[in-house]
Amino acid sequence: MTLLPKDNGIKIIQNEKSEGNPLFPVFLKLNELHTVLVGAGNVGLEKLTAILYNSPDASVTVIALAILPQVHVLAAEYKGVKIVQKAFADTDLDKADVVIGATNDSELNNFIRQSAHDRKLLINVADKPELCDFYLGSIVQKGDLKIAISTNGKSPTIAKRLKEVLNESLPNELDITLQQMNALRNSLNGDFTYKVKKLNEVTSVLVEPKQPVKKNFIWLIWSAIILSIAIIIAVLWFKQPSFQLYVESINPIFYYFLGAGFVFALIDGAIGMSYGVTSTTFSLSMGIPPASASMGVHLSEIMSNGIAGWMHYRMGNINWKLFWLLVIPGIIGAMTGAYLLSSLEHYSQYTKPFVSLYTLILGLVILSKAFKTGVLKSSQKIKRIQLLGLGGGFIDAVGGGGWGSIVLSTLIAGGRHPRFSLGTVKLSRFFIAITSSFIFFTMLNSHHWEAVAGLVIGSAIASPIAAKISNKISAKAIMIAVAVIVILISIKSIEAFLVKHI
Repeated sequence: MTLLPKDNGIKIIQNEKSEGNPLFPVFLKLNELHTVLVGAGNVGLEKLTAILYNSPDASVTVIALAILPQVHVLAAEYKGVKIVQKAFADTDLDKADVVIGATNDSELNNFIRQSAHDRKLLINVADKPELCDFYLGSIVQKGDLKIAISTNGKSPTIAKRLKEVLNESLPNELDITLQQMNALRNSLNGDFTYKVKKLNEVTSVLVEPKQPVKKNFIWLIWSAIILSIAIIIAVLWFKQPSFQLYVESINPIFYYFLGAGFVFALIDGAIGMSYGVTSTTFSLSMGIPPASASMGVHLSEIMSNGIAGWMHYRMGNINWKLFWLLVIPGIIGAMTGAYLLSSLEHYSQYTKPFVSLYTLILGLVILSKAFKTGVLKSSQKIKRIQLLGLGGGFIDAVGGGGWGSIVLSTLIAGGRHPRFSLGTVKLSRFFIAITSSFIFFTMLNSHHWEAVAGLVIGSAIASPIAAKISNKISAKAIMIAVAVIVILISIKSIEAFLVKHI
């Protein structure tokens, strides 16, 4: 079909030969029709549930010899449902308007279909597309908005997955917009053409590209980025008596960390994780105390996460409700962790093995992810988001990393949409890094600024390159290599502590 635009804003449909799915979508008023459902096993229960979920006032007669107890429980909640425990007879369809067959008996299904067609009734037979006059599609509902998905009977699984994507992508507030549009429509005066034009003007904002979700949030992101740059400059300027003299006498360790930060940022760009754990593990192996190591990681992550968060914000990948549930507890956890670790800086010889144990665990996690062939997802979304943010922020500050591997993986495994989870976690990570860096900077009187500066500059240089090489490197091979290196270095660090103190 082709849509022809007209000057008055009305579009006329020109008939052409249809390609692809030939089904004609309709929405039935089952509250005004009589539906006969034959079968009350697991499939029958699924069909009855779908009918009543979409049409609670539907009039349904369920006919079957064997009836699951769950069917009786469900029917008791709806006054329009009647259960008849008996064998099916063709006369059962005499007063039917719609027929659904949900038995596992092929001969019975054919008999039900023939009985329906003898009465010129439409029928759906579960899992038998060739016997169906219509299909029951997957439904996405947001209040009065209802979207039906059809794959022409080819793949109910695909329809189910599309339903999940749309359910997550479409905000619940869309129903409020729908009610407001209905009120506006009812208030408009004039002819049909005027109403169509006016409604098109109002709704055009829904399809305009790159519309900011929250305009007042822009200044906050840019202000934080400028603040992060100021912090880095202050680190290099105020912590040394003379900046020029400092540049002339740069410690070779700066170049070690410059190269390490560059490589670790490339790895993170290729596999989407591990920057924190690799940088922290390397820092500890070079003799950097845990607090200084964590500060270097967070300072270097400010810019990269700020840019990534900004891009996700521009693309509309932020779930704002999830963002606020994560970022506030996350900041509290990060402040607590950074303060605790900074207070124990003088006891770094004792805190170092615990951080090494943490990086060892993360190394094992990365290794397990490398060999996973699929993603296991929970049927229910994780509920305690604030607790996840609090724990993730604390562990991230203490261990120098882990916000992404802990929070993001938990959200996705708990059923959250990957794209919105990634965007939200990236943006919230930016503020976690800002908070941790500020606490470390104000509390530490460290002599390891060469290492910190090396990580910051190295990761900044690698950021634009990482995206280009990410598709050219085997992510699995890199993950295995990173995991092995992190595990070995962590074990070595723990072993050195045990030998020295036991």
